[in-house]
Amino acid sequence: MDDKIYLASPHMSDEGYEMEYIREAFDTNWIAPLGRNVDEFECELANKVGTKAAAALSSGTAAIHMALKAAGVREGDLVFCSTLTFSATVNPILYLNAVPVFIDSDAETWNLCSAALERAFEKYLKLGLKPKAVLVVHIYGLSADLDRISDICRTYDVPLIEDAAESLGTTYKGKYTGTIGDYGIYSFNGNKIITTSGGGMFVTGDEEQAAKVRFWATQSRDEARHYQHSELGYNYRLSNVLAGIGRGQLKVLDQRIRKKREIFQYYTRELGGLDGVEMMPIREWNEPNCWLSCITLHGAVRPLDILLALERNNIEARPLWKPMHMQPVFESYDFIGEGVSEQLFLNGICLPSDTHMDIEDLHRIVSIINKLWE
Repeated sequence: MDDKIYLASPHMSDEGYEMEYIREAFDTNWIAPLGRNVDEFECELANKVGTKAAAALSSGTAAIHMALKAAGVREGDLVFCSTLTFSATVNPILYLNAVPVFIDSDAETWNLCSAALERAFEKYLKLGLKPKAVLVVHIYGLSADLDRISDICRTYDVPLIEDAAESLGTTYKGKYTGTIGDYGIYSFNGNKIITTSGGGMFVTGDEEQAAKVRFWATQSRDEARHYQHSELGYNYRLSNVLAGIGRGQLKVLDQRIRKKREIFQYYTRELGGLDGVEMMPIREWNEPNCWLSCITLHGAVRPLDILLALERNNIEARPLWKPMHMQPVFESYDFIGEGVSEQLFLNGICLPSDTHMDIEDLHRIVSIINKLWE
């Protein structure tokens, strides 16, 4: 059987940047809990995306949890949240015993629909309820329409949190996603555009708030000779070794983005003309990182046909996210929208987008897919 082609696998730098920082951590014995790599990774990422402050954490999920806490979300509070996402976006809302309200996507961006968001505000304000935060997700590296969403949040004086786990390096009108709302988060999970094997980052324009997140994430240990805690804390800080991997990976972020975009462009050339195939939407104001290249199908060939054909040839692909309001664990919560996200799930597929792939791998993939139209 041919070698396996993955959807998106970890890709360490050819230059060995990561090992330099890992070796430094070992040589100085700063393995845990923190150290120079953590401090520098925070500074380097903040400088890269153009924000004032960052806090390196153990996962993107932890970063969302801290962002919600920073926004003041507490038990019983409403959080308006994108429905077309991975469950890690929503789980922290439940960690805080808050209540998610799921907002549909729009067809133009695949991300949170501003019209549905406006309807959600109107519905709940009539009930005398106001959300504590809006949590918008930039799926597959595609930016949401942040001007309209930001305007709505400002109108109602509600903090905006950006889940940019999949969109590090994506820009919206020249600004990096994750830096436009009040708080942003990134993920460095193994399948992301850069990885620390597991890790995340909280970013904000407020240094005091970032310091508070670091405090919460380090067990909320007060300044005292003895161990003293006045607030509930969490064990959420990133290790110095993993932060070293992140520093090395950050050096090749632009290379990874170029490769991801080349992959998307190849699929567009080779598959975009097939009957019923529609590429994921890229708007004029969006320069996506193309973390995953995705298509929707509106003809006789269905997503499962492609998934099975690729699977038989040792190639990994997957459906688009199943919306959160359709998930058994979240189905009791409110949903505002017209079902666009459901249609995307039913008709969409994520194609292999691994930056290890070469032109022969891509040719192998599109040849298999093209045969389904013969």
